[in-house]
Amino acid sequence: MNILCINARKGVGDQVLFLSFIHAISKKFKTPVALLAKDNSKAKDLFFDDNHVDEVISLKKEMDGINGIFKLTCELKKRNFDKIFIFNSSLRYNLIARFAGIKSIHQYPLFRSKDNIVLSAKIFTESIINEVVSTEPNLIIKKKDNNLDKNFKHICLGISSSGPTKKWHIENYIKLAEKINKKIKCKFYLAGGKNDINLINEFKNSDVGKNCISFEKLSIRETLPIIKDMNLMISNDTSWSHIAVALKIRTLTLFMDSPVMAYGRYSSRMVTVEPVGEKDTTTHDTLGKDKISFDEVYNKSIQMLS
Repeated sequence: MNILCINARKGVGDQVLFLSFIHAISKKFKTPVALLAKDNSKAKDLFFDDNHVDEVISLKKEMDGINGIFKLTCELKKRNFDKIFIFNSSLRYNLIARFAGIKSIHQYPLFRSKDNIVLSAKIFTESIINEVVSTEPNLIIKKKDNNLDKNFKHICLGISSSGPTKKWHIENYIKLAEKINKKIKCKFYLAGGKNDINLINEFKNSDVGKNCISFEKLSIRETLPIIKDMNLMISNDTSWSHIAVALKIRTLTLFMDSPVMAYGRYSSRMVTVEPVGEKDTTTHDTLGKDKISFDEVYNKSIQMLS
């Protein structure tokens, strides 16, 4: 049986959130699946060692939108898929599946504009396979010995974000690292890329900078075995926090301007901090980065390291 799953969301974190549902479909039909995904979701890195996915098809820019219907239809048609699982409500993908000759089409209800990203995927998948599906993601990678010094606790800091309103100030992360390091000997790993070089350099030039390692020159795939060996991830609500959760690392995630009920309640491994005065209420317009309690972040970090 030849099966295709479509997750056209562009974020790395969004791709991670769907791991358990892709795995459930593969297990139900006892076959690896193909996945259609955008390149900036880094699906090829995330699924590189995962035998539940045998191909990641790049959803290239020229395949998007109305003008890309013919190109994407041709790409899918030559693979002769028997079933397709569309994790969105787009009529466009429904039509493409039909044009590609796929007989069995499963999709979210058409034209639905709002949903809880994890809950909708769970309900959709369970309705197909008739089994309860856990929302706990499992990122499968090959084990690698990083020879980390066991005399230290190893903490990854997700200092990047998809926008400035979701980013706790780097001075807060530096102050946090310094205070934790006074209580517990630690090494810090800065999860950020080339766009975060100014933040990374500011951290490196701080008093705690000699105890840090940066991911700035690493691919997502190269960072995974390192994150897998962490004792803790402390992060803005960004892809790094979701990657850590999927690697079974305890994660403290700061929700400042994104919906905590959608992105912060799917895993028992994630502990959250919201702005003072918020309780399960942050949304995309909370704008609360200046109301995150430093003491709460510090105290929860120490508790999670114990």
